[in-house]
Amino acid sequence: MKIADLYKLYIQHGLVDTDTRNIRKNTLFFALKGDNFNGNKFANDALKKGAKFAIIDESEFKTSDAIILVEDVLKTLQELASYHRKILAIPIIAITGSNGKTTTKELINTVLSLKYNTTATKGNLNNHIGVPLTLLSMTKATEIGIVEMGANHLNEIAFLSKMINPDYGYITNFGSAHLEGFGSLEGVVKAKSELYDYLIKNNKKVFVNSKDAIQIEKTKNASIILFEDSLILLDASPFVKLSFKSIQIATNLIGTYNFSNICAAITIGTFFNVPVKKIKESLENYFPSNNRSQVIDTDCNKIILDAYNANPTSMEAALESFKVFSANSKVIILGDMFELGEYSDKEHQSIVDLATSFNFDKLFFVGENFYKTENKHFMFKTFDDLKNYLQENPLNKKSILIKGSRGMALERVVKFC
Repeated sequence: MKIADLYKLYIQHGLVDTDTRNIRKNTLFFALKGDNFNGNKFANDALKKGAKFAIIDESEFKTSDAIILVEDVLKTLQELASYHRKILAIPIIAITGSNGKTTTKELINTVLSLKYNTTATKGNLNNHIGVPLTLLSMTKATEIGIVEMGANHLNEIAFLSKMINPDYGYITNFGSAHLEGFGSLEGVVKAKSELYDYLIKNNKKVFVNSKDAIQIEKTKNASIILFEDSLILLDASPFVKLSFKSIQIATNLIGTYNFSNICAAITIGTFFNVPVKKIKESLENYFPSNNRSQVIDTDCNKIILDAYNANPTSMEAALESFKVFSANSKVIILGDMFELGEYSDKEHQSIVDLATSFNFDKLFFVGENFYKTENKHFMFKTFDDLKNYLQENPLNKKSILIKGSRGMALERVVKFC
């Protein structure tokens, strides 16, 4: 079936699903495949649960006219999203970066949604599957789209940019993330800058943090919109307070590392003519979730939970911020950082050395990578080892930073603090 014909079916219902556990009535079910699953096997199940059509790429599962056979389901999904994007006559903002892209996307959406009907990436569905699903969730009512892009290899951002065809772009920063796939920090910069390459080639606009030397260098041939000059950081102990056009904004975000994320949202909101008072209102009413920069008060301790993900750059930023955190007794619980490849041992040791230099009251490290480092602190090879220790030696009246890669799931520590 041609994409134009498939689009006619999609536009009748405007729904796309890829998981039979969450099928919506009259949706188009795309039978994606992975290393451990084959969506083709669930085509009939999707129809029984209410899907109008199921798109498959294995002929043995075509058992009715409601099941559409294509050469490659994933490629078809992506082509359908690209086709839909061309039909949509709306501005789209694309966001990528090593750290803070999901928080920045949420903040931008929070600000713009006070004036516009926005559609933004849900959670961190920012890959070759999540991006097309985000585009296909946009409707005629959408006035501005906000799409987050993630990548761990070269050419992924270029591929996603072509699909999105953004009118505006923003890169949060360039840090030591996914070094296993990118090979080096230079590889990270090259990969993330694929968004710049696309925007420059297509005469689109780029939002730029004027204090980021790499951003300035990489956008010298671009049409740029610099961060607002009047943005001034006032405090971050723990919550970020700032001044913008002589108006103070008190956010619920912690750490100096979130200042640039907030600045991006303010700059973009201002560019799209959101009133300053509305920007202030939206940012002061935004509360982080999903284990990102959350402040939790338990019966015994104050916890800074930043356990959604971690890489050397974000780990260093979190430690630097926690260093100036106002508290009598500070404890860190850090979990392994993943996807660092040959740099893993060096980067984990660097974080241990940095944390040690800050003289926190107690330092806990958990995971096989941290366990191999040279340090005299509390080391635990597994989460259960850490859990057992904390149950036998509870922390009390402490301020605790918890951070680690998603695979460590360190939010589980909260119940033991």
